[in-house]
Amino acid sequence: MIELSVYLITPVMLVGAWITGTLLERRHFQDLLRLESGAREILAMTVEDLPAGWEVEECDLVIGNVVISQDYFKRVAASIKGIFGGRIGVYEPLLERARREAVVRMKEEARAHGHDTVINVRIETSPLARARSDAKGTAGVEIMAFGTAVTLRAGTRKRIGPGGGVPV
Repeated sequence: MIELSVYLITPVMLVGAWITGTLLERRHFQDLLRLESGAREILAMTVEDLPAGWEVEECDLVIGNVVISQDYFKRVAASIKGIFGGRIGVYEPLLERARREAVVRMKEEARAHGHDTVINVRIETSPLARARSDAKGTAGVEIMAFGTAVTLRAGTRKRIGPGGGVPV
């Protein structure tokens, strides 16, 4: 009887980790939609030169970073996939969530300083910690979004893309 329970613990833990991780991931995606809708008025883009007619009143460096850990199920699935090689799809939603949240946090910092646009946005990724004592395997990642937040003189920001040239 004890041997049977030992064999059941691992699958039950894996299924529990998978269900819990999936639910938390879905909740995080829903939270991100809400946060992104609140940060839509802050324009974030990468340009080498400001568009013609934009006049900057003030600028600051703004940073948004987030640290996210992989759940146990994803670590196991990635380890299995690592044996055979190829794309490790279980990590892609994790990185998408982290990237989106880092950009939202960067925009929120820009808004807190009274800026309306972030230019030259860059995104950096780095492993944060090791999952095992032999220094192999990543336990989490940090994603940092940063850029130059600018306050534009009233009426000088123009739309970019189709219909451009119209003051915003």
